[in-house]
Amino acid sequence: MLVIGLGCETNQIEALIDSQGLQPGPRLYPYTIQQIGGTTRAIAEGIHHIEGLLAEANQVERVPCGAEHLRVALQCGGSDGYSGITANPALGAAVDRLIAHGGSAVLAETPEIYGAEHLLTRRAINPAVADKLIARIHWWETYCRVRGASLDNNPSAGNKAGGLTTILEKSLGAVAKAGTVPLIEVLEYAEPMRERGLAFMDSPGFDPVSVTGQVASGCNLIAFTTGRGSAFGCAPVPSLKLATNSTLWQRQRDDMDINCGTLVDGETDLDTLGEEIFQRLLTLASGEPSQSERHGYGQQEFVPWQIGVIT
Repeated sequence: MLVIGLGCETNQIEALIDSQGLQPGPRLYPYTIQQIGGTTRAIAEGIHHIEGLLAEANQVERVPCGAEHLRVALQCGGSDGYSGITANPALGAAVDRLIAHGGSAVLAETPEIYGAEHLLTRRAINPAVADKLIARIHWWETYCRVRGASLDNNPSAGNKAGGLTTILEKSLGAVAKAGTVPLIEVLEYAEPMRERGLAFMDSPGFDPVSVTGQVASGCNLIAFTTGRGSAFGCAPVPSLKLATNSTLWQRQRDDMDINCGTLVDGETDLDTLGEEIFQRLLTLASGEPSQSERHGYGQQEFVPWQIGVIT
């Protein structure tokens, strides 16, 4: 890994590395543009160091791994009236299977569970986990109030066009992505996940910001449901796109991986569809490219959350 900074910024590399308990060495090489002597030299230094690592990197071979190594980021965007009755519950059924095999999943987007948080707190493994989730909800209420906004607002124009009338309807559907398993921990934004199972990570509802935090927490797959036709991708992590209805599947098939509209079409049942999604997650983890990977989506989707006024 290369860690490159300017040299005089607030986020100093040395403090960052120390805070994570890491040690610089051949595989963790930090330097700054100012220290190395400017942009051109910084680029040349990076190329030189990477070339020295290639011989070692090329010796790495693929080996079989268990599903317990998978951590799936749960996302929805461009939701519609079908989200809460097809793709989201089907993804929840897949999450139950994943966690039964020792894997993990991370639900996020705190403003998009507002009004449905009780469905998660009642599944918390202890009162401390439930209290932490409620504390994050209260933080968001304050955050919105001091900015003259409301957390209990209406869905977006696209959500309304898709049949969602209130934020509560959207929240109830969003929570369905998390299946039925216990909630083991609540994470701050981008906080590393420590346990295996279902976690909730505090984040905004803006997909690129939320996914960036989930990947930083350790997620290595993304399952993304959409009813309006989001074309989201994430370069570091494969993204599985789940269409909530068959009309979207037919119209935008080259962006979608699985059609969950078959559930309301009467062509499948929830258990079968959940198994299909789970198996597709395994094939993605094994190297089969998703549609968003085939399109090369995600090169600009690294968007860390910046809170508050910047001076």
